[in-house]
Amino acid sequence: MFFTLKKYIGGFILPLPLLLLLMGLGLALIWFSRYQKTGKTMVSVSWLVLLLLSLQPVADGLLKPIEDTYPTWRGEQRVNAIVVLGGGYTWNDAWAPSSNLINNSLPRLNEAVRLWRLNPGAKMIFTGAAASTNPVSTAEAGARVAETLGVPRSEILTLDTARDTEEEAAAVKQAIGDVPFLLVTSASHLPRAMIFFKQAGLHPLPAPANQLAIASPLNPWERIIPSPVWLMHSDRVGYETLGRIWQWLKGTAGEPGKE
Repeated sequence: MFFTLKKYIGGFILPLPLLLLLMGLGLALIWFSRYQKTGKTMVSVSWLVLLLLSLQPVADGLLKPIEDTYPTWRGEQRVNAIVVLGGGYTWNDAWAPSSNLINNSLPRLNEAVRLWRLNPGAKMIFTGAAASTNPVSTAEAGARVAETLGVPRSEILTLDTARDTEEEAAAVKQAIGDVPFLLVTSASHLPRAMIFFKQAGLHPLPAPANQLAIASPLNPWERIIPSPVWLMHSDRVGYETLGRIWQWLKGTAGEPGKE
């Protein structure tokens, strides 16, 4: 119950839902109250913030410092385990297998497979419980797609009871102990994940995937035209900021990048 409530509350205070809620409240004040000036201010400010968060320079300017906490893994240290944290997914047998890994999940898997090929014999570990009534767990969905990309099932382990990053850290510790391993997740999520895994007494090696903030060349119009793509990048900033605040409230906040 608490887990579900946390997800609903967190979802509503992300940029897009929160700004739409404020716009709706502002419109209600304009139409149904005498506080029209307050309502107009709320609508105008919410619209302006939504516009700014939908522009590439703003969205990626906010996201890049988070993603740059850890560089892409190019180390030569050999590992025996690669942990891939669960993300968005569904399961539809009629689809191409990789289509079932949505949003952040497929880039995480792609990077994990690359790292697995650099570490022959390493165990690939997928985490994540089933979403709602889906009979296939996040971990199992990742494992099935990895198989189609050439990873033998004998080299795959699924940990399918963890519902969030903190529980994933506990599940990994129970499965492999405190041996070093590569921790693969989205670059924006990795700083928060590293805190949970280190505080669980583990020794993760950061391996970011799914970098989104663009600093390389783009067409000029892509930088000045509002887009849901850039708004999604702003959403990642909001999501991870809320996650860090939650860590702080629980007394588990730490400094990413510090051992």
